Amino acid sequence: MMKNDRQAAILDLIATEDIETQDEMTARLTARGFTVTQATVSRDIKEMRLIKSLGPGGKYRYAQSEGDRDGAHARKLKVFIESVTAMDSAGHVMVIKTLPGCAQSAASALDSMQLTQVLGCVAGDDTIMVVVRTQEAAQQLRAQLQGMLGN
Repeated sequence: MMKNDRQAAILDLIATEDIETQDEMTARLTARGFTVTQATVSRDIKEMRLIKSLGPGGKYRYAQSEGDRDGAHARKLKVFIESVTAMDSAGHVMVIKTLPGCAQSAASALDSMQLTQVLGCVAGDDTIMVVVRTQEAAQQLRAQLQGMLGN
């Protein structure tokens, strides 16, 4: 899988889990289907400027530094824009096609946009199913995303 996919997965992991060590990160990425070494994870952490912060349970965990959150959001949007190949909607469901192996990263980017009309996403290898609140909202979201893609 691509570096962007791996780094998007790391951002998703640190947003949803308390990960204290590089070995834990490596194990979680492996469980998600990535072939990584501790050295690769170390380089990603350094490149992404992740920090260790004290969590609510008194345990240290990886997190984004305040200044890098905007940069991470920009990277996620770039992943979304570069990986989406097509989209369509039927009723209140959208289907977004991506390059092979990129659907999970693109769905993570879509989730990070925190769009109120989106109830949730399910991603496979190259397809994302997006459940939207209403048919009208699905049409609006499709137009909004196509605008981001320059279509």
